[in-house]
Amino acid sequence: MHFTAHDELQLLALIAALAAMLVVAAVGRLPAPLLFVAGGLVLGFVPGLPHFQLAPDLVLVAILPPLLYSSAFFTGLRDLRANLRPISLLAIGLVATTTCTVAVVAHAAVSGLSWGAAFTLGAIVSPTDALAATEVIRRVVVPRRIVAIIEGESLVNDGFALVLYKTAVAAAVAGTFSLWSASWHLVVNVIGGIAVGLGVGYVVRQVRRRIDDAPTEVSLALLSGYLAYLPANAIGVSGVLAAVTIGVYMGWYTPQLTNGITRLSGNAFWEIVAFFVNALLFALVGLQLHGIVDRLGGRATSSLLADAILVCVAVIATRIVWVPVFTYLPRFLFRRIRERDPYPPWQFPVLISWAGIRGAVSLAAALALPTGLAGRDLIVFITFAVILVTLVGQGLTLPLLARALRAQDDGGAEREDAKARIKAAEAALERLEELAAEGWVREDTAERTRGLYRFRTNRFTARYHGVDDEGVEERSQQYQRLRRELLEAERQAVLRLRNQGTITEEVMQRVQRDIDLEDLRLDV
Repeated sequence: MHFTAHDELQLLALIAALAAMLVVAAVGRLPAPLLFVAGGLVLGFVPGLPHFQLAPDLVLVAILPPLLYSSAFFTGLRDLRANLRPISLLAIGLVATTTCTVAVVAHAAVSGLSWGAAFTLGAIVSPTDALAATEVIRRVVVPRRIVAIIEGESLVNDGFALVLYKTAVAAAVAGTFSLWSASWHLVVNVIGGIAVGLGVGYVVRQVRRRIDDAPTEVSLALLSGYLAYLPANAIGVSGVLAAVTIGVYMGWYTPQLTNGITRLSGNAFWEIVAFFVNALLFALVGLQLHGIVDRLGGRATSSLLADAILVCVAVIATRIVWVPVFTYLPRFLFRRIRERDPYPPWQFPVLISWAGIRGAVSLAAALALPTGLAGRDLIVFITFAVILVTLVGQGLTLPLLARALRAQDDGGAEREDAKARIKAAEAALERLEELAAEGWVREDTAERTRGLYRFRTNRFTARYHGVDDEGVEERSQQYQRLRRELLEAERQAVLRLRNQGTITEEVMQRVQRDIDLEDLRLDV
């Protein structure tokens, strides 16, 4: 393939558009997925940019595994276990209900859409998106449990929805459907995917136990999603659940396998990868959107918009009805449930019902449809419309709704953070006394270290109880301000030495890294 000057300019335009989205998201403090979908929409109709057809299988194989792995990796098992019932009702019950509701509405209202294609569309738009939900909900001051349920739902429902998607696509391509066969394959897909994820996770864990090199470990983490996804797909079970399972598994064990440098590098790496892959995905669909609209030219624009609006209403309305009903009905019917988990305030289900934001997983599933599938272009178009409406409409209004409902953070996360730091400081003090008794620790060093940890314990104890009569927090803030001023003076001195040619770039970067790490530690 010859890369011409015109191609280079097109590539430059794409990169410049991506950079502009990143800048606008940062300056405007907007959720990044919202900019991605808007940018993809704009790219779809910019004259002169290439319009191409992406290989369908490439989307699922190349893009989904790292997204699923990273979402699962950073999901807390404790929150999943604590909220297993509401998460299961949303991730399994609501996904199945949304799939069926959208299928019925789409088959009845959208001209020429078969039952198989309608169920495929329902499965595609049924899961909420982990990155989009997290980006939006973490910008809203709401009780921690709401955040945990929404994040847990967005992780688990990906796996279940894409298993339904795989079944629906097979039925749409074959033109026949057997409930018994589909149910059997669903069970096999779920159990087999989880088993493959656990098996590969165990092997990866054993390999990483024997490695102490940050670049190698982070690279293995990137490959882990593929290492589970590909063999699962090859033997006919759910690669999606395999990628999610290994992500949860490695998320639990990685703190025991890695050192501080690897963890810092890995966290920064995954943040960038998730951000970039989502941007890439929306850019790719944008480049295909113009061609899709052209191929749908036989349909009136008003008809296309009406079809998209109907599906959007079905998706949003199903969630608005489902969440309150299944928040209160199980508690009403079963005494054990309401004793263990009392009725929540009515604001909780209202907020959760409005947080059904779709994103990259739905988009990847739509793009991965076989090119010969009847109605493929219409499904991709409607999927993009659902993502646009939920991201823009619900994503921008969710903070307003939270403020209107006066849903306040209960402070649970901050108290847990303070408690963990108190326990860590107490453990350090106990270990210090043991080491001091061995005779090799200087008394002045031990006393200085005791003072540091005692101050830290007092500070976080005051934060935990919400009482600071001694002004510990104010003293800490003053100390932090002093240290940051001094660290900035150190940075400038090192930079001057580099500019004067006294030290090399390598030395400057090494010293600056140590200064930056000190800066990051100041709040602790």
